[in-house]
Amino acid sequence: MKKILRIIKRMIFIMLGLGGVFILAVWIFTSTAPQIGEAPKGADLERLRASEHFNKDKFFNLIDTKPGDFSSIFTTLPKFFFGKNQSPEAPLPTDFEEEAPLVDSIARITWYGHSTFLMEMQGQKILIDPMFGPVASPVSFGSKRFAYKDTIPLAELTDIDAVIISHDHYDHLDYPSILALKDKVKHFYTPLGVGSHLKHWGVDASNITELDWWEDVSFNGIQLSACPSRHFSGRSINDRDATQWASWVIKGKHQNIYFSGDGGYGPHFKEIGDKYGPFDIAMMECGQYNEAWKDIHMMPEESVQAGIDVQGKVLMPIHWGAFKLSVHEWTEPVTRFKKECENKNVELIHPIIGDSFLLGEELPQEKWWEL
Repeated sequence: MKKILRIIKRMIFIMLGLGGVFILAVWIFTSTAPQIGEAPKGADLERLRASEHFNKDKFFNLIDTKPGDFSSIFTTLPKFFFGKNQSPEAPLPTDFEEEAPLVDSIARITWYGHSTFLMEMQGQKILIDPMFGPVASPVSFGSKRFAYKDTIPLAELTDIDAVIISHDHYDHLDYPSILALKDKVKHFYTPLGVGSHLKHWGVDASNITELDWWEDVSFNGIQLSACPSRHFSGRSINDRDATQWASWVIKGKHQNIYFSGDGGYGPHFKEIGDKYGPFDIAMMECGQYNEAWKDIHMMPEESVQAGIDVQGKVLMPIHWGAFKLSVHEWTEPVTRFKKECENKNVELIHPIIGDSFLLGEELPQEKWWEL
């Protein structure tokens, strides 16, 4: 009996030791890996405390929001590993072609999958959530980008006038992409606190503007407005909600555009529509959702209703077509979104990845995911 007890004690000590080593390794990694970024501190943190949306060193949502709990993670984990059709079987079709110059009165939009866009309007190039990396994670074994028929031509993205960031999650704020682009970008626009990551990665503070919800800024005749979203933030184990999250309004002389960022459904959409709408196009988050965390990611039917609330004339489902971050089939977001738009008689658009379309002209609606 004593021998058995000694073996049990030894096993406990070994397990505790291994646990300690793991915790130490995680702490060292999150403290030193550059891709983690840097949460606001010092003068930056003091500045954030002046925001009415910041309390006790954290940002908060306008209404009660639960990101999900450990029980929901455990119930969905088997589906995540063993679910069917969660990733495409073949490389996705793309259409990365160089486009002709634009006239001032037309806006051109290019979708790169997920929530990454290039907008060209009034002679300005605006990148939104430039996530061009191969994995939506701080480690190489995280969620990998779906295979594309052609490689995203990142080297061709030059002379960028503005980059807009919605929040600091890895599928929206990508360290390798920022490193590749930062010397080609004139100015970065972010929610409060996100600039701390950019400065940590070598972006000069003078090239960063942080906005609180309902704040506006203008550059070269285009107005940018940071608006609420219902989400959360964080890139490490101890920086939950240390930076803000936002949706964005991009208003030019001829077009008015809404980008939802990430988030659950809420009354803020109607408030945004009443204040800044109507919009020529509303890009609505639709993907990586689950009933267990619907407070922070809308279900497709909610995405359509949110687009109606903000007064979008044309709706586009985004946050899909690049990564497996939930348990639904990879085509489910666009098919459910499309069906709901048809049910509510709402015009929508779903371009091929890399395809450029002009606002005000015929909108691409090919069911490319069925090819």
